[in-house]
Amino acid sequence: MDSDYGVPRELSDLQKDRSLYQPELPPCLQGTTVRVEFGDATAAADPSGANAIARSFPHTYGQPLAHFFREKSKTPNAQTISEHPAVKVGLVFCGRQSPGGHNVVWGLHEALKIHNPKSTLLGFLGGSEGLFAQKTLEITDDVLATYKNQGGYDLLGRTQDQIRTTEQVNSAMAACKALNLDGLVIVGGVTSNTDAAQLAETFAEAKCATKVVGVPVTLNGDLKNQFVEANVGFDTICKVNSQLISNVCTDALSAEKYYYFIRLMGRKASHVAVECTLQSHPNMVILAEEVAASKLTLFDITKQICDAVQARAEQDKNHGVIILPEGLIESIPEVFALLQEIHSLLREGVSADNISTKLSPWASALFEFMPPFIRKQLLLHPESDDSAQLSQIETEKLLAELVEAEINKRLKEGTYKGKKFNAICHFFGYQARGSLPSKFDCDYAYVLGHCCYHILAAGLNGYMATITNLKSPSNKWRCGAAPITAMMTVKHYGRGSGAGATTIGKPVVHPAAVDLRGKVYELLRQNATRFLMDDIYRNPGPLQFEGPGADSKAVSLCVEDLDYMGRIKELNDYLDKVRTIVKPGCSQDVLKAALSAMSSVTDILSVMTSQRLE
Repeated sequence: MDSDYGVPRELSDLQKDRSLYQPELPPCLQGTTVRVEFGDATAAADPSGANAIARSFPHTYGQPLAHFFREKSKTPNAQTISEHPAVKVGLVFCGRQSPGGHNVVWGLHEALKIHNPKSTLLGFLGGSEGLFAQKTLEITDDVLATYKNQGGYDLLGRTQDQIRTTEQVNSAMAACKALNLDGLVIVGGVTSNTDAAQLAETFAEAKCATKVVGVPVTLNGDLKNQFVEANVGFDTICKVNSQLISNVCTDALSAEKYYYFIRLMGRKASHVAVECTLQSHPNMVILAEEVAASKLTLFDITKQICDAVQARAEQDKNHGVIILPEGLIESIPEVFALLQEIHSLLREGVSADNISTKLSPWASALFEFMPPFIRKQLLLHPESDDSAQLSQIETEKLLAELVEAEINKRLKEGTYKGKKFNAICHFFGYQARGSLPSKFDCDYAYVLGHCCYHILAAGLNGYMATITNLKSPSNKWRCGAAPITAMMTVKHYGRGSGAGATTIGKPVVHPAAVDLRGKVYELLRQNATRFLMDDIYRNPGPLQFEGPGADSKAVSLCVEDLDYMGRIKELNDYLDKVRTIVKPGCSQDVLKAALSAMSSVTDILSVMTSQRLE
């Protein structure tokens, strides 16, 4: 019910204490005067898609990066945002709920009121459906009082997570015009921010005054690129899940007779599974990206787990914990192909009861091989992006059954000499995404909210709020904004006609997969054998808000060598120094040295760029 949105919450003592926590702003956003510096025009990360992106987004492609600085910073090219007229801004939760989302609202509201008390923030009730229907709630200090630093999206609610069709886009624009909005802030993940970019382009073309800003909020952690280091909610989700996994690890070690199969929420990418493994040290994790890259079949995965169980049994260890990402099922080649056939038939109007009779012979054979509960789950209608309903497919139970059958077979053959195999299955997803946000997510979301205001104050459209150098304390964070079009890529091929087929050839912000050549994956592989055989389980404990552990951050955030925005700024500073030193009137020696150095640099960069394009 709409009347339920924004009502004061009944808070526990801990919630009351958290509601009083005040995140700190980085120095660059403190005070009433902030300066903005615009960098060079941005380009597509993948040059092969640049033309397609430029054609689709003629008004918003190629915009510069924006960096925010405090008033007294020594940045000669920065402009002072001196005028702060009263503005009206709308905010909508488009993605699935993620811990910390409420602090984006708080940060934006606070920034609006600091710079002009007459400014207004409207929250759309019920997500994108509320946007289309123009259902709003004016955000005030009283409304926010019991939602600061709290989990969930129940302040405003959410429904479907897309603004894509012509009718939806026109409804959104009509709402913005009717409400005289100066800005629209869209909170969500890759799909929501792709939609934000399209809205910004459509608004610009229609000369609609509303500027559109995106905020990277998704528990999946897959909105990652050179500009975005982390997503609001990911830190909390991984810490809560890691504690649950660690508790299960301790239980396994105590009873010494169970294998726990734990499936984690996270959509197609395996970022949550990787981070939780690095935090809690379970015995095994199978990544969707590994399976896809190696084209592992269901039989291959079953054998891999059985071999691990057998190796542990030889050391008299008849227990263990195995982590599975929810996207694993779609990464298995034969299962993915089966899902494509099923989804194609569903789109043609074939009823679920008749699907099995319409499948090709090989797909029918695989379908009949599956346990009845999996067959029923595979027949569920796909999501809006044509992917399977991953949260509803119990991959952990499927693999547990297959592993048990194979272990029993080996037991009869005499190749497995351990104790009887006992599996217990869990799905950790909904338990964590409504959690109180971690200190990091509280701070990160709050500062992003402030960034949104400054993006709008600078008159920018089609940008995403960005903060870099996140692994450092918050007083060293670098705040800015990047055009969403600079984060887009164009896929020219896909795996079949279903999942992702609607985006083939179209510029979108694609979810980032786990980088199998990155430092995080390398760390995981380095420890894989120890994790498997040595039971070095680690329990990070429950979320900490004060004392030891309160300021801990995701392992993956700390391991990766990030801060792209900071390095771009540093590069521009060096180029400015070169221009200052090497100018008409400088000595021949200085000029020759500069030319020699520049020639070497451009040769190296040309080779690196050409290798990347091959």
